Amino acid sequence: MKVAIVGASGAVGQEFLRVLDERNFPIDELLLFGSQRSAGTKYTFRGKEIEVKLLQHNDDFRGVDIAFASAGASTSKEYAETITKYGAVMIDNSSAFRMDDEVPLVVPECNAEDALVRPRGIIANPNCTTIMMVVVLQCLERLSHIRRIHVASYQAASGAGAAAMAELEQQYREVLDGRPATVQKFAYQLAYNVIPQIDVFTDNGYTKEEMKMFNETRKIMHTDAACSAMCVRVPSLRSHSEAVWAETEEPVSPGDFAEAIRQGQGVKLMDDPANKVYPMPLFLAGTDDVYVGRIRRDLANPNGITFWLVGDQIKKGAALNAVQIAEYLISVGNIG
Repeated sequence: MKVAIVGASGAVGQEFLRVLDERNFPIDELLLFGSQRSAGTKYTFRGKEIEVKLLQHNDDFRGVDIAFASAGASTSKEYAETITKYGAVMIDNSSAFRMDDEVPLVVPECNAEDALVRPRGIIANPNCTTIMMVVVLQCLERLSHIRRIHVASYQAASGAGAAAMAELEQQYREVLDGRPATVQKFAYQLAYNVIPQIDVFTDNGYTKEEMKMFNETRKIMHTDAACSAMCVRVPSLRSHSEAVWAETEEPVSPGDFAEAIRQGQGVKLMDDPANKVYPMPLFLAGTDDVYVGRIRRDLANPNGITFWLVGDQIKKGAALNAVQIAEYLISVGNIG
């Protein structure tokens, strides 16, 4: 199995290296690619030092079975044909192809089989907040069809990359030292603040991040459910949180939903409010699953249920989901 990582020096690229190693992913040869800035950097993987190659329009992807791409939408669009022309399956972590009708958008716990039909040789990895939400909603959908979803996300600095995480830490130090806070990665200072904007605003007043949750949920779950989202950047380092209100066709009891979570894939129940047990990002960074708590009836909707979830957006929200897609393809003999 010959595997490539495009964008190897970024936060998700580095997470790919960790996840592939943790899961003992079958790799005979690993290639790392990056920009002019990161080319020449060396990383150790399974005891072997690998140098990042400059991503170019050449034959470097000849013989590659799987290429994990996380270098941004513009790079993915520019290099997709180069990456896939010799038969490599490109699992793309950017927004470039998510809503392309010829590109499956896959969360293995929800729609793994969609990955088998890929006319362009590309499989899209969904937005991190969408991945985490649909893994949980899939458990609810099995009990009763979901009609509507309202969600407020509380997204960590890590969602904007490694440099954003570093900036948040720097801002805290600067503020505590009485110095002006450095603001480069976000529109405003994030330390001691929350910012109710992630990505740019669209004509309907929703941000692109919020519209991703609307559109991607429908495509992944093959549903007509409408999702109204409010996405907020919060001053935590890693792992996103979401408060979700879902309306189903038939009422679902909190107990039945909790049991569905216990039986679900990629999710774990953490729900004992009497003992102050519920998911929190501080304690769940680096974990694989999406954790669910605060399950209760929606007091404003007889067919509604509400809950809180937390997941590591760099892991399940990005690298792990992509690796799980590749694992599924290998397991059904659809690659390599």
